[in-house]
Amino acid sequence: MAKQNVMEGSRVVVPENPVSFFLFNSTRSAWIWLIIRLYVGYTWLTSGWGKLHNPAWTGEESGAALTGFLQGALGKAEAGEVSSWYASFLENIVLPHASVFSYMVAYGEVLVGLGLILGLLTGIAAFFGSIMNVSFLFAGTISSNPIMFILATWLVLAWKVAGWYGLDRWALPLLGTPWNRK
Repeated sequence: MAKQNVMEGSRVVVPENPVSFFLFNSTRSAWIWLIIRLYVGYTWLTSGWGKLHNPAWTGEESGAALTGFLQGALGKAEAGEVSSWYASFLENIVLPHASVFSYMVAYGEVLVGLGLILGLLTGIAAFFGSIMNVSFLFAGTISSNPIMFILATWLVLAWKVAGWYGLDRWALPLLGTPWNRK
């Protein structure tokens, strides 16, 4: 028998459907999230690792690679492929500080990758990965960004169980986010 809506004071609480409960609240789905988490984490880690060892990203020439990327995005803005507000942000905020943003991108990618692979603060790592993906999308770069954005968003939604086969299983209860056995 289907669960009925429940009145709690002056509001109605709609019960969760079985599919979303399984995906986002049951540790029985943790193996699905483990596969997704490892794929997305590996992709971020390898991308960031390459940048950490590239002088155009984090070395003597830091910012050079990012400046080239930004120039391409600004060219796409002139063609109408990148929103003018985002082009303005890139031109006035990111481009003058390309070296700083270059380090942020490289280390951010590595940290997101490690967080997802280890299953440590999975929801937070996936959130910051999705922010990077959407930034690349706003700049007119398609490649793997749409699928990575979708997978990262799903990992954010599944934060309670996505790190079950990882360090979140122990870290989240210590941080005040315990699971209940039912």
